[in-house]
Amino acid sequence: MLGDKFRFRFAKTGTLRLLSHHDLMRCLERMLRRADLPFKSTAGFHPSPRVVFALSLPLGVAGLNEVIEIEFTRSCDSEEVLAKLCAQAPIGLKFTQVSIVPMKATAIPRRIVYRLLLPSDRVSVAIARSEELLAQEKVWVDRLKPVPKRLNIRPYLRSLHVEPSREGIAQEFATGTANFETAEFSVLVLDLWVTQTGTARVDELLKLLDLDDLPEAGAVVERATVEIRDEVPNPDSADVPPTGPAETLPLDPAAIAALVRRDEEQSAAVGWSVSPASPVVE
Repeated sequence: MLGDKFRFRFAKTGTLRLLSHHDLMRCLERMLRRADLPFKSTAGFHPSPRVVFALSLPLGVAGLNEVIEIEFTRSCDSEEVLAKLCAQAPIGLKFTQVSIVPMKATAIPRRIVYRLLLPSDRVSVAIARSEELLAQEKVWVDRLKPVPKRLNIRPYLRSLHVEPSREGIAQEFATGTANFETAEFSVLVLDLWVTQTGTARVDELLKLLDLDDLPEAGAVVERATVEIRDEVPNPDSADVPPTGPAETLPLDPAAIAALVRRDEEQSAAVGWSVSPASPVVE
């Protein structure tokens, strides 16, 4: 079908999950130029393609069903555009679906779901901590940006639970660490609401669940679902995102200093994966 604005679903996996959002935008611009697609550009001294990501991915998180919208200067065939983008995509970036949307439409996220494969010895802790968090009336986290504050993220928690998974079996067998007769695999599911004023962060939740050491040890967090508002035409009135901003409290100077030190340590730890060493389409 012909159209001049398209909404794509794509996956960003493998080593490309270490690509920053800024570098992903640069990569996409090079793909569009190589594919010779008539994309619209922004105005100003440094024009760039008119693209909108529904929600940026945290660095190191794999995206299985992400959303991006791209505007073109003329009507194009959707399947042809999809094929051209796939032909120019680097390994780890795969465009899976395309649909035509009105020019005034915007991909506003409503809900996201993260998944993390759990070792068998961490399942009971994950279940207990998930139940504890959901039972609390308020769940406080400290944030430094955009302004230092304590934030109640409980309204953003739609569901936290552990469910059986067969996905890890192939991974464990590939490394020779699994026994099919005795192995049990479970996955942590973080089902979160997204609002215009914010959402919960996966790193915050893993810390609250006492599981933040798993990504540091090599476990890969996946964002399996990005639900868009206009793609849910008749939502259940009893199952909707919260309205209004989340409750906040001011942070004392000692807490702010601790957050600054933590951010500096984390930046130093991940500095090796930030551009220009990150993989891009050259």
